[in-house]
Amino acid sequence: MITKSTLRGFLGMAALLALYFAVVSFISGWPFALNQFSQFWYFIVSLSAGFGIQIGLYSYLRGAIRERASGGIIAVSGTTSTIAMVSCCAHYLANLIPLIGVSGAVALIGQYQIELFWFGLLANAIGIGYIISRIIKFLKQ
Repeated sequence: MITKSTLRGFLGMAALLALYFAVVSFISGWPFALNQFSQFWYFIVSLSAGFGIQIGLYSYLRGAIRERASGGIIAVSGTTSTIAMVSCCAHYLANLIPLIGVSGAVALIGQYQIELFWFGLLANAIGIGYIISRIIKFLKQ
């Protein structure tokens, strides 16, 4: 069960990184995605790793107690991690959708990308802490 959970965690991390590169490359091209990654790699890798850890821990917990834990915490913090990672380049969406009036919101997100990274890391830590507490509670039973 530990091996399978670890593998799922690595796959979750890889999937989040792939999503980051896919979205940023689609919006602004591969060279820009690589440039942004080199500039913010420590945030992007940390967010992806946190998401992968959550997936692995949840997979272990779910396997151990068979559906008694909530998957909502992973959905919330995983979504937050994804949003924080993509936000570093979200202001470039303004180039694609200027007529919809979203450019102001996208520019606002772009201004707070570092804060969003930190928020995503905090959400990861909360999610990891929650799942670990559930595992500890289960093991004490």
